[in-house]
Amino acid sequence: MENLATRGRPREFDTDVALAEALRLFWQKGYEGTSLSDLTDAMGITRPSLYAAFGNKEKLFRQALDLYEQDKLAYIGEAVAAPTARAVAETLLLGSVDVATGGECRGCMGVISTVGCQSVEPSIRDDVNARAESAKKLIVARMQRAIDAGEFAVPTSAEAITRYLLALMQGISVQAQSGATRSDLMEVADSALVSWPSS
Repeated sequence: MENLATRGRPREFDTDVALAEALRLFWQKGYEGTSLSDLTDAMGITRPSLYAAFGNKEKLFRQALDLYEQDKLAYIGEAVAAPTARAVAETLLLGSVDVATGGECRGCMGVISTVGCQSVEPSIRDDVNARAESAKKLIVARMQRAIDAGEFAVPTSAEAITRYLLALMQGISVQAQSGATRSDLMEVADSALVSWPSS
């Protein structure tokens, strides 16, 4: 006999697969450009199932960002663990190229979200900005350690060198969205590394 304490029917879809589809869609269209109908179509579920499994669109977007950080931005953690500032820069730039050109979605979801979320509700915008700021602080702290260790040949500040790196990474994303090839973007990364001001 069935357990009468069991409420509702079991989910008939894989939540991990559905979340990956939501991530792909948000990455392609941004938060505002993605409708609930777009999401349910791509995820292969009904609206009630979406709400039951993920909450509302805002909560789903946050979960998609979590997945993106876990799957696509692991290279940032690897970068700040690199032994030299130049190795940090190389890991960040090559990671940016990989993410921007590595699949059906071009560019970086973080850049797309940052640009696309400026007009949406403050809670979403603040969350996206807080995530970006958290990553930036990790890099600033790592660059400060490199400066303290005497790695840089010219005077610089950890904040300035981090902003330079982030500008390059964001530029790689924007150029990828505009159709630049992996080869094109590797030339950008290589040029930046040739002129990198530390050994």
